[in-house]
Amino acid sequence: MINTSNLTQNDLPSDDENQPLGFSFSKDQKNSSLEQSHQADKAILVHLYLSQQKDTENLVEFHTLAESAGVEILSTLTTSRSSPHITYFVGKGKAEEIKQAVEDLGATLVLVNHELSPSQTRNLQSLCNCRVVDRTGLILDIFAQRARSHEGKLQVELAQLKHLATRLVRRLGNQDQQKGGAVGLRGPGETQLETDRRLIKVRIQQLQNRLAKVSKQREQNRKTRQKADIPTISLVGYTNAGKSSLFNAITQAGVYAADQLFATLDPTLRRMQIQDVGTTILADTVGFIRFLPHDLVSAFKSTLQETVEASLLLHVIDVADERKNENIQAVNQVLEEIGAADIPTLLVYNKVDKLDDIQPFVERDDEGKVTAVYLSAQSGDGIDLLLEAICERLRNELVQETLLLPPTIGNLYTLFKQQNGIKAEHFNEFGDRIIDIEIDKVQWNKWAKQYPELIECVELAQWE
Repeated sequence: MINTSNLTQNDLPSDDENQPLGFSFSKDQKNSSLEQSHQADKAILVHLYLSQQKDTENLVEFHTLAESAGVEILSTLTTSRSSPHITYFVGKGKAEEIKQAVEDLGATLVLVNHELSPSQTRNLQSLCNCRVVDRTGLILDIFAQRARSHEGKLQVELAQLKHLATRLVRRLGNQDQQKGGAVGLRGPGETQLETDRRLIKVRIQQLQNRLAKVSKQREQNRKTRQKADIPTISLVGYTNAGKSSLFNAITQAGVYAADQLFATLDPTLRRMQIQDVGTTILADTVGFIRFLPHDLVSAFKSTLQETVEASLLLHVIDVADERKNENIQAVNQVLEEIGAADIPTLLVYNKVDKLDDIQPFVERDDEGKVTAVYLSAQSGDGIDLLLEAICERLRNELVQETLLLPPTIGNLYTLFKQQNGIKAEHFNEFGDRIIDIEIDKVQWNKWAKQYPELIECVELAQWE
């Protein structure tokens, strides 16, 4: 899961049967073997209700997360407490029950649907004599499986190392690197724990430097688009809401889409043309989830920047999901964390084909402004309504002008024709073309800078 290719064999921490981590810091962890190991993982799920109102939706989601990681679920154990137990997070009696279930069912993994402290993870692992992974570790593991691009792998490894750094503990046995011997080598020397911390610190710095270079490239691309007045539309939403399917339906990009959590990890951008708006960029981003680990938010900062600086957000919602209101709230919370809460947003209620009484339609507020679109990305019904809504939300103030175009500058006529901006046209007695145009103000200003003769054409038309 964690790439240690830059570390030497002597620098790597030794394997230990009492390894207290949900994933080990080992040179043998490669993405190819990772999926095979998950196929063999047999897990027991543990969930603690901390309030009188049982959040069963959270447990269902955790069950789906475990399935997305390729884990075979043997049993689910739940309990209720007013506050977490300091030693095992769950009570001592429930911890013994988990231990017994591990022995009876032959489980190799215990998944806890909460964020455990390092000591709680270590205590549960020692008691159950098997690996214990909390919710954050599970999400990081899924991200490690989904990462395909160079940037995505760097981001996941950085998040994993930050998570791992807080969970290093002193292991049993003599872990001194130096002890006794020649002059200058006597004394305790550097312990294995200190070596692990130093290696992780060095690797984190390397990853941050690499990601900084990638971030500069992304920033340069964004500045180029902004300079050219190209608006960016970013797809956001709860994971598995259908963002990638909608992205494919709009752009025919062929992006991987599947009915699983975090099917898309690496961001994808495509250029497209929208009537009355012109060239736009559509970005498909990683899905959000409840209690998204802060290390992931930090590591994916450059990727999420596409969302922060978007001109319009398409908040994709699974209309057939009974938890859609809670999912909307979770997405809004993440948008607020990354500073994107104030960006104009258009709600897109997807998967209407799963409901019998809803057909694709556009929803408007009291002022007639489009606020939501109901559609099905799978069947393509309602995509035309979405494009019209995007056009309406992005369309700026329109410029209406009359131009006189001599035969020598037919290229300007082609520009307006391509944008469907010509409302009327005729020829005068000298063979000059006179056109009435209606074009987006931003596009008009861009062309006025690029083609100074446009202003002359407007002045010539006034003399007719």
